[in-house]
Amino acid sequence: MMVNLVNLEAVTVVHGVRPVLDGVSLGVQRGDRIGVLGLNGSGKSTLLGILAGLRPPDTGRVSVLGGTTFAVVAQASVTGTGATVRDAVLSRFGEAEHSWASDSSVRAVLTGLGLAGLGLDSPVDSLSGGEQRRVALAAALVTEADLMVLDEPTNHLDIEAVDWLAQHLRSRSGACVVVTHDRWFLDAVATTTWEVVDGQVLIREGGYSDWVFARAERQRLDRAAEERRRNLARKELAWLRRGPPARTSKPRYRIEAAEALIADVPPARDTVALQAFARRRLGRDVIDLENVTATVTAADGREKVLLDEQTWRVGPGDRIGIVGVNGSGKSTMLRIAVGMRETQGGKAKLGTTVRLGYLSQEVTELPLEGRLIEAITSVASSVNLDGKDVSAGQLAERFGFSAAQQWTQVKSLSGGERRRLQLLRVLMSEPNVLVLDEPTNDLDTDTLAALEDLLDSWPGTLLVVSHDRYLIERVTDTVIGLLGDGTISQLVRGVPEYLERREAAIAAEQTERTDQAAQNKQDRQAAKASAASAAPSAAAVAPAAAASAGPSATETRALRKDLQRLERSLESLRRKETQLHGKLADVGGDFAAAAALDAELRQVGSERDTVEEQWLELAEQLES
Repeated sequence: MMVNLVNLEAVTVVHGVRPVLDGVSLGVQRGDRIGVLGLNGSGKSTLLGILAGLRPPDTGRVSVLGGTTFAVVAQASVTGTGATVRDAVLSRFGEAEHSWASDSSVRAVLTGLGLAGLGLDSPVDSLSGGEQRRVALAAALVTEADLMVLDEPTNHLDIEAVDWLAQHLRSRSGACVVVTHDRWFLDAVATTTWEVVDGQVLIREGGYSDWVFARAERQRLDRAAEERRRNLARKELAWLRRGPPARTSKPRYRIEAAEALIADVPPARDTVALQAFARRRLGRDVIDLENVTATVTAADGREKVLLDEQTWRVGPGDRIGIVGVNGSGKSTMLRIAVGMRETQGGKAKLGTTVRLGYLSQEVTELPLEGRLIEAITSVASSVNLDGKDVSAGQLAERFGFSAAQQWTQVKSLSGGERRRLQLLRVLMSEPNVLVLDEPTNDLDTDTLAALEDLLDSWPGTLLVVSHDRYLIERVTDTVIGLLGDGTISQLVRGVPEYLERREAAIAAEQTERTDQAAQNKQDRQAAKASAASAAPSAAAVAPAAAASAGPSATETRALRKDLQRLERSLESLRRKETQLHGKLADVGGDFAAAAALDAELRQVGSERDTVEEQWLELAEQLES
């Protein structure tokens, strides 16, 4: 029988008067991969804090198996002021860089989370919030912790990094408990799902897909039980009125959950019908980018080309997902498409019948004064969805705002709630072209499901930039990618093709760096051979020094002794340089190892330069 690494017994945590966790008992075993789901504010982060020992429960008991090591990444993980990326991520290795540079698992973490582009000597304080988040995640992943506790690890990661993180966590031998709203990531990683609801933790086997089925079945049974309770008296009276003969035959019921659920599955999205309807509403022209060029000034002051004379046309009823690495220009392209940014070349055109709805990443369009329901009704009091009129209050409830919460002041809402509210306002304006830039940030799984349900049957043109792979694959029909080369690429096979093309591009970059490192090695060896042939040998200096009337015999012997010592040092340093060059050529495009070897090479080269200068000074003295 396996022993739990961490065990919770009757744990209760109360916030104000509301129990966030109410008598929860559960445990984590070695090798468990657990995904944690729940509405915003349901207590997921509190549960992780209890598991990680960051806070004690109000009542109950938490026991930890002796010797268990933890690695924790909280939502508010920060690094000490003045620390570099190297300090934050690699401090446990001490000063000896070779101890981590030779560890392939550490190098994989640095590369997988994109720290190669940040630079190990960069101050953490100078990084963006998303970059600091990746540093904190890397610091946890380079450890060999028995239990990894991660709160929203996929925030600020692009699709490529999320895919890498899923593979990394699956390959680890230790246990992990992860809170995330990324449904694809949950399916890829979790073998068990915890749902935090009403102070309890419901445990299901499998990932997000299994959890969706289990919850739907639970809700179906709850509704059936409630219906039975409500109709009990009526059924009993009807039974009695049938008289004694009827009582001899007993009704038989057969309930098969899977069949019942499948029978109620809503119809799949009819793309052809939606496009036909969109053409009637929109006309032929929607968004046209013709030979568009867009640039941005990078942090180092250099101009970076995001779009290089690109042409892109969006038609009525198109449902397009846009993916790409951070900084590739996805948001810039959207702003150009909707007329919010000028181009450096070419032109962008909106169709005359376009009625635009745009959700930005920063949600700056949302007015903060007034109440939530007022912010919605200021746009419209009702909207037509699926042929039915839906009031502002009803739509707000579909997006998780209860009747009481609808009277909350907008300025007191959280970031995720503000995003939900602005999305509601956009939908209430009844646009026929919907442009969403990272709409899923800070949204819980229930809200995401409600959003996808609306978008699934929405008949207009839809453009979505998102790192949420589940959303992209669920609500869009085509995918385009910005691969950082200034082009807009059509991805026929969607996200899998994007990942394959990115992997191929990275491999090509590594090959190019390997070739460059080999060429640098040859150049250094040629320069070293040239310098060695030009420098006078100790044997040649000795006769010249002896023939001169310079130093005395005693001084000459001392100079020769020092000269021989320096020659031995030079030979040792040259051998070390040769070895390091060989290692650098073999390491390929591995950033972490190459950086460590390059730093060591620079240090050896500096020492060699110093010794050569000392040698030349002694040689001149012997010649004088």
